[in-house]
This record gives sequence, C-alpha cells and structure tokens, in this order.
Amino acid sequence: MDSGRAVTLDAEIRVPRGPFTLDLALTTEPGEVVALLGPNGAGKTTALRALAGLLAVTEGRVRLGEETWDAPPSVFVPAEHREVGVVFQDYLLFGHLSALDNVAFGLRARGHRRAVARERAAEWLDRVGLSEHAHRKPRALSGGQAQRVALARALVTEPRLLLLDEPLAALDASTRLQVRSDLAHHLRDYPGHTVLVTHDPLDAMVLADRLVILEHGRVVQQGAPAEVARQPRSDYVANLVGLNLYRGAARGGLVDLDEGGVLTIAEPADGRVHVAFPPNAVSLHLAHPEGSPRNMWPVTITGIEQHAHTTRVRLDGRPPVLADITPATVAELRLRPGMELWAAVKATEVRSYPA
Repeated sequence: MDSGRAVTLDAEIRVPRGPFTLDLALTTEPGEVVALLGPNGAGKTTALRALAGLLAVTEGRVRLGEETWDAPPSVFVPAEHREVGVVFQDYLLFGHLSALDNVAFGLRARGHRRAVARERAAEWLDRVGLSEHAHRKPRALSGGQAQRVALARALVTEPRLLLLDEPLAALDASTRLQVRSDLAHHLRDYPGHTVLVTHDPLDAMVLADRLVILEHGRVVQQGAPAEVARQPRSDYVANLVGLNLYRGAARGGLVDLDEGGVLTIAEPADGRVHVAFPPNAVSLHLAHPEGSPRNMWPVTITGIEQHAHTTRVRLDGRPPVLADITPATVAELRLRPGMELWAAVKATEVRSYPA
C-alpha cells in the first residue's frame, strides 16, 4: 500500500433492508478510524458488507481515491478484487491451518509464493506478539490470541481499507481491556482507512477518531467522541454516554420541556434546545429541599438497579429522570419502588445546546 497517497474513501450507500432503507454518506481520510455505532438492526453491518464488496449498493457509490468499486448499474468490483482487509466478529479463522498459515492465506490467495507469504506472516505474528504461537491451530488459542491472528491476517496484505466488525465482542471482560489497548496501538500505526462497526460505546470512544451514529438506517449524529459524548442528539446516544437528555423551547433561563416540566439553565438561551445532565448530578430528598437555587420537582421511583459502586434509580415525573446515588443513600432514605420523592439538580449542572 502506498501510504503517501492522500486518498479519501467516499461512499454513498443506499440499500433497502426490510422495514427501512440504509442511507449512509461516509467519508474517511488516510489514518482515520471511523466507528459506526448504533443499536442492533440500525444498518451497521449492511454498510460494512457494502464497503467490503459482499453486497452491492442499490443506489450511490463506493470510491477509494480514483478507484470506483461500486456505482450501479454499471460498476461493481467484487470483494476479492478490492484492497480490503476484514476482521469479523467471530474471526473466521481456518480451523485446519496454523496461526502462521492463517495469516499467510491472504497473500497466497493473491499469488505470493509459499515461502514469501509465510515469511511476511511470521513478521506480522511477531508484530502482534504471537511468534511463539505460530504453529498452533485456532482451537489452541485464547480469544484474545485469535483476535490478534485475525487482525494480522487482515493487515498482512497491506489493504487500503480495514473493516472491523465487532472485533472485541467475542472476548470476556478481562481479556477485552488488554486487547482493546493492543488494537488501538495497531490502528495508530495503520496508514490506511479504518471503519469499525460496534454497539459498544467504550470500544468506539477508545478506538475511533470520529463516531457516526446510525439509527434505523440514518445518521442521527457524527463527530469526535468527546463532542458526541458532550452533546448527544438522540435518546440512544444519551443512553450510551449516560446522560439525561430532553428537548424543549428555551426562553431566557428557562426551558419548557416537550415531555412536560420546566428546567432552569445557568446560561440563558432562546429557541429549540437540547438539555442534558448526568445522573450523578441528581440528588433525591424525602421533602422539598431548601438551599441554593436549583431545579426541583416531585418524582416517583419506578426502578432501582445496582451498577458497580453506584445505584441507578429510575424516576417518573415531569420530567422523568435517572439518578445515580450511593448504596448508603439508598439505605438512608429506605428507597423502594413506588416511593414519592423530590429530585433536585443545580442549574450549573445542566447543559443546553441548539437542537
């Protein structure tokens, strides 16, 4: 791969998928990692298959630099003729081949002599820290080791486009942390274009330079991970990053919420806005709280869930809200479903931004 070529991946993918049509405009630059993030059935894997050449677009195009891979009805370059490397969710290693020969497979398929292919495969196994496992079959590898073999197999051919389909989903929690760190390191060194499909927000935040959020086949938000986390624009994104999110009409320091209720904000605004604050900004009280000016409204507990070292309380009210509190607070207030309380959030904790 000529890493000096400043080429852009430019794709407009329109494909009917059951109840909706995937309609995705996607560009990536060399060295950039773009994550497609969204709920199951949003169209993420369909997009990946279209980029790989495993599925033809109904309308649109897929172009990498000066090369057009898909432009119906006249142009379609099949997967085997695209400079693409793919790491699948379940890795799809060949069970009868050693780790070395799995990595060498792509080179052999492209006509390289066996000795040359195995030499380059050995170099890549060393690069991913698996030299001592070169002659093991996939069944003798751990999940993390299999993932690294799959990554080496995808990169050994020096593809111009790397596609990762839920690359960490098959790993247990203890392995996932280390493999995520290793993968981030290899992606930083890769000069081509990378598109990552995932439903895990942490994988996306750690690995990607830019997030593209898909819901029902449409892009609902995109941007740098920190930007998306700071200003979510859909309930799905707000849930991913752990924020309470509302929409409403601002009039100075007040926002009339679409779902009922009014919130005070620290910085006056006008017009349609999103309003967001974290669950740990919410305090719960048995009686109407006194003190500094804050948002206060009556709520009823609808659910209590344990989350690591905090307890998440779901509350119905105007507006409904999520609150993260300590187990000690749960015990002190003797919280239980159906209980009526007051929720409070300081205006300085509430962020508003244009809808």
